[in-house]
Amino acid sequence: MINTQNLIIGAGPGGLAVAGRLAKLNIPFKIIEKEKNVAPAWRNHYDRLHLHTAKELSALPHLNYPADFPLYVPRLQVVEYMEMYAEHFGIKPYFKEEATSVKKEGEKWLTTTASGKVFQSDNVIIGTGFNRVPNKPIWEGMDEYEGFLQHSKYYKNGKNLKGKRALLIGMGNTGAELAIDLHEHGAIPYISARSPVNVVLRDFNGKPTQYTAIKLQKLPTWLNDWIAVTIQKLMIGDLSKYGLQRPKMAPSAQLRELGKTPVIDLGTVELIKNGAVKIKPGVKRFTKTGVVFENGEELDFDAVILATGYRSRVEDFVEDMTDVLNHLGEPKSPVIPERKGLYFIGFGAYAGGILRSINMNSELIVNAIKAAQ
Repeated sequence: MINTQNLIIGAGPGGLAVAGRLAKLNIPFKIIEKEKNVAPAWRNHYDRLHLHTAKELSALPHLNYPADFPLYVPRLQVVEYMEMYAEHFGIKPYFKEEATSVKKEGEKWLTTTASGKVFQSDNVIIGTGFNRVPNKPIWEGMDEYEGFLQHSKYYKNGKNLKGKRALLIGMGNTGAELAIDLHEHGAIPYISARSPVNVVLRDFNGKPTQYTAIKLQKLPTWLNDWIAVTIQKLMIGDLSKYGLQRPKMAPSAQLRELGKTPVIDLGTVELIKNGAVKIKPGVKRFTKTGVVFENGEELDFDAVILATGYRSRVEDFVEDMTDVLNHLGEPKSPVIPERKGLYFIGFGAYAGGILRSINMNSELIVNAIKAAQ
């Protein structure tokens, strides 16, 4: 039995943010991570990934990104920063320790890991994040498909797909950016977009859209939504003639009410407009050589990449999540009053960006821990 006042599960940005704040206050904690390094998700993302948010609003508590890092920090420099962060605050996780059970016994939380270790703590902070489990839908005929098939979690770059027809299933931020990557590597990319999609620019009027989104949050919601849609129509235009419909709901409302982040355009829209990336409807079924779409059209593809997102599935290892999860299956709040000592970090979608929300929510969590002492 390993005793600690606070146990943090996950050494990604959420877990590191809480650990950094606790370290700053000399409040004891331990942190476990199922992989062998901090920031494992960022280490394993696709090569071309950069932050979609400005570095000034994407730092963890009490330590800014280095001044010479670019505005939109590339993946490997994000990893470098998080390594620096862990070293700066003396954060030393127990690596290769995956939490398999988190349950309350009396006034304490007991966390068991796959290796058999048991941690007893007053508080447990879950920082395993949105991207814990790849979402892999099943379609009829999928097992018979003879081409290359993988989830976007395992995609690095498109260099082996030059000259090949590749279908991305899913028009979220990952699908949109991987279409650019495939095009840049000489592949022929298609995107299957089952539902209408809100697309916004990464930069507006020479500045990150993130700044505009934060300012708009201060307005009445109806005005926020009207401005967001007006800017979207002006800067993105009507993509319906290319096969991509826009939802009736404003991108700001979609994020606020449904927790769904709009697609931040890095160049995909231009590729769609010039025909380099083609939009198709949802997939109905697979064939041996490709897919049949919901409109009955059948096409062959050398590769299919599932850009179908992830599930956090904290209920897989945290007991009794009744009334803790929202309608999206995510923790409804960083602080759960009904579950004394149980906290969640890195699960909320906010207009200001996930890393900014992690910074703010880590403060809420640490303040709650301090108040309960």
